[in-house]
Amino acid sequence: MPSSRNDNPDSIAAIATPLGQGGIAMIRLSGPQSLAIADASFRPADPCSKPSAAPTHTLHFGRIIRRGRVVDEVLLSVMRAPRTFTREDVVEITCHGGLLPAKMVLDTLLENGARLATPGEFTRRAFLNGRLDLAQAEAVADLIHARTELAAAAAEEQLAGKLSRRINVLRDDLMKTLAHVEAHIDFPDEDIAPDTREKLLERLQAALGFMDELLSTASDGRLLRRGIRAAIMGRPNVGKSSLLNQLLGQERAIVSSIPGTTRDTIEETASVRGVPVVFIDTAGLRQAGDEIEAEGVRRSRHTLAAAELILHVLDGSKPAGEWDHKLLTEYAGRPRLLVRNKADLPRRLRLPEGLAAIDVCCLSGAGGEALKDAIKEAVWAGGIPAEMLQVMINSRHEDALRRGREAAARVLAALRAHLGLELVALDLRLAAQAVGEIVGKTTTEDLLDSIFSQFCLGK
Repeated sequence: MPSSRNDNPDSIAAIATPLGQGGIAMIRLSGPQSLAIADASFRPADPCSKPSAAPTHTLHFGRIIRRGRVVDEVLLSVMRAPRTFTREDVVEITCHGGLLPAKMVLDTLLENGARLATPGEFTRRAFLNGRLDLAQAEAVADLIHARTELAAAAAEEQLAGKLSRRINVLRDDLMKTLAHVEAHIDFPDEDIAPDTREKLLERLQAALGFMDELLSTASDGRLLRRGIRAAIMGRPNVGKSSLLNQLLGQERAIVSSIPGTTRDTIEETASVRGVPVVFIDTAGLRQAGDEIEAEGVRRSRHTLAAAELILHVLDGSKPAGEWDHKLLTEYAGRPRLLVRNKADLPRRLRLPEGLAAIDVCCLSGAGGEALKDAIKEAVWAGGIPAEMLQVMINSRHEDALRRGREAAARVLAALRAHLGLELVALDLRLAAQAVGEIVGKTTTEDLLDSIFSQFCLGK
């Protein structure tokens, strides 16, 4: 279990804004020597306002000086512990954007005693210093990577601690049950009274019910965080690239009347009714005419095999051809939507009995909203109530909860069968430990390394 306080004497620094050209960039510095490092790097416009003498949560104008030369004009903010993200002294320096100014400011801080932060180290320190628990720390990354408003809302709820509070109540209930069992182990001559046993069983049943409720959010949580992959397929020249452009709202793929224009897959992400969808435009499926087209067809089939949803595009202005029938049969067992394009022309395509299609016109955009509704319904038939957004678990939480539930279920069965309390106590401890992993009550260095290595530098 990690220390409740980070005793690392190092002060760390990193660029906290995306690399590249922009209006401004920000460099973050955290640790016990942050103010001294800032004093050595920063020349304030007001000689009386050097960082180490400045009040907390104040902003100062001046210049970064490196080896006697001006690096950049900056704004420097001073935030003293414990009222900071890491609960350490924090200095944030805002300089002009671009790779070079930010790098030169960072190099100045490193020369004056800071150490380059590892990915996620600021958030890791926030966790080790008790500013956030582990579930809240993960929510920081979820918020940064959110691709839809729903995903961002779920991350905000978790960052606010709403999942953590419910997990802590669950763990406390398991620990109270464990305390009752261990008390009876200490007095082996006294059996658990029937009414006490009944209360313990009720508490365990409630815990199992709550775990099941949380586990039921796992698939929706994965959907919001990761999205789905939807492959657009069909024979050449039916409008696959036009459909991709319509769904994205931009001209992403080249559109041509020449069959076989798309030779490789094209991927773009869009939000469809709050669900992140990775649309993949594939090469037209037919008998390849050359090696390049053959490779495009091979890649298309590989993409289709991995896709979670297939949008099968057909030309509604022409009768179904050999390849239309072949693809309708070949992918009949896969999750798919049939999209009948060119709805502005007389319909000549007739589908086999039992199949229905969404009619669209990629030129005018007609049918696009109905298609988006169908995509959302195909992957996510219901909405998520606001209260469930508060407890949307991720894959790590799901694994911990499954282990906790299995152990708690064994406890329930053992108590009902009046089995030995030593085994009951062991499984109760395993259940509490598994649940505690979610908020970081029980962790290992390997687990922390795995979680925080997924963060960006500067966070």
